[in-house]
Amino acid sequence: MNKLAAASWTLLALAAIVFFPATASAQKLAGSKPNIILIITDDQGYGDLSCHGNPILKTPNIDKLHARSVRFTDFHVSPTCAPTRSALMTGRHEFKNGITHTINERERLNLRSFTLAQLLRLAGYTTGIFGKWHLGDEPAYQPGQRGFDETFIHGAGGIGQTYPGSCGDAPGNKYFDPAILHNNKFVKTKGYCTDVFFSQALGWIDAKRKDKTPFYVHISPNAPHGPLICRDEDEKKYTGKVKPNVAKFFGMISNIDDNVGKLMAKLQEWNLEENTIIIFMTDNGGTAGVMVFNAGMRGSKVTPYQGGTRVPFFVSWPSRLKGGIDVPRLAAHLDVFPTLAEIAGAKIPERIQTDGRSLVPLLENLKADWADRNLFVHVGRWAKGQAKQSQYANCAVRNSQFRMVSVGKGKENWELFDISKDPGEKRDVRAEHPKEFQQLKAAYDRWWQEVQPELVNEEVPIPRFNAYHELYWKQLGGGPKDAK
Repeated sequence: MNKLAAASWTLLALAAIVFFPATASAQKLAGSKPNIILIITDDQGYGDLSCHGNPILKTPNIDKLHARSVRFTDFHVSPTCAPTRSALMTGRHEFKNGITHTINERERLNLRSFTLAQLLRLAGYTTGIFGKWHLGDEPAYQPGQRGFDETFIHGAGGIGQTYPGSCGDAPGNKYFDPAILHNNKFVKTKGYCTDVFFSQALGWIDAKRKDKTPFYVHISPNAPHGPLICRDEDEKKYTGKVKPNVAKFFGMISNIDDNVGKLMAKLQEWNLEENTIIIFMTDNGGTAGVMVFNAGMRGSKVTPYQGGTRVPFFVSWPSRLKGGIDVPRLAAHLDVFPTLAEIAGAKIPERIQTDGRSLVPLLENLKADWADRNLFVHVGRWAKGQAKQSQYANCAVRNSQFRMVSVGKGKENWELFDISKDPGEKRDVRAEHPKEFQQLKAAYDRWWQEVQPELVNEEVPIPRFNAYHELYWKQLGGGPKDAK
């Protein structure tokens, strides 16, 4: 081989290294059937991690997971918790699942919706959920009826929460020693809630690891959602460095970080690490921590701005994915369902229509074709009977370059941001881009009309008693004299 040919060959080889992906080998990921662990925390924002630049909070174990993961850096969810969880579970926008709120029966996942757990079971997985469900507390809506073999959950959106109607946790429940519904039986636990959920999940994995059946583990702690309650030793790490409530919030995240470290250590000890996917994400934008660090974004939870929807999303799979790689393509919670379906070799039934797309092409090749897309955001939470009047209340639509936001009580109040140049959404460029504005508005209006027939929970009557309370009283006693 002459020098010119040798030089050309070297350049081709270098190009292959640079442009070949994230995968650790040339093998395809589809149908690999790895174990899958998805961790989704509650009310933790993009900026609430030290690996994302937080100057106060320390998350060494999640940072370690981040370092060995493929990281989607423009990943978006819904502005609040139940909506995000429904989209994650189904690959469909929350409104298409009937979910427009987090309470008042409007958090219930439509019984016609087909879940990720159901799909993975069809592919031969055993499935377990540990922590928060928040997609309906009545028996028919419980995760044990929606594809999960093992359930270990609290009720409502948080431990101790109860609202009029069916949304509520066990009466009088606390973050320490909570009563948890385990396979439809209440058990009294010992310890801090996040420790309890991770410990139970690890115990279940330990029991299942000798089987040849792959597992899907959904770990969803209610922390760091308020009320801001944590272990004293975790709070003390931040006392005096930030405001008292933020010290508690960071302390709750520190405890989550400890548990992520324990999980990773156990997977290594059990020789499960190499063939187990770990996904880490959060359910909406930041809350108590945004006053310290919000990664330059505008807005927070319950807003349609970037700070309400952009969250961490890491995918670790040591045997198949190279770590430390950032993927800047526009992705969303809607994509988790088709992605895991493809990796698990699960055939999505023809009747199931999803809004997401599989991320597998990007996991296999960072330079893969990735067509632009529109993502639709609506905070929801309108007053009962006000859906039609709320079309333009606290909503957004975006593609890879532009983000259009309307904030208010329902009248059109659009701002247009060139998000590729202005991630902080500071400068309205609507007057400079009338064509792009009209295209996004037309797309949003079509989407709004499309989802209207799916809003099935808007007029649901409020039941007299909370379902969790009734079951708790039946199993453990107590309750009003006229309780069922």
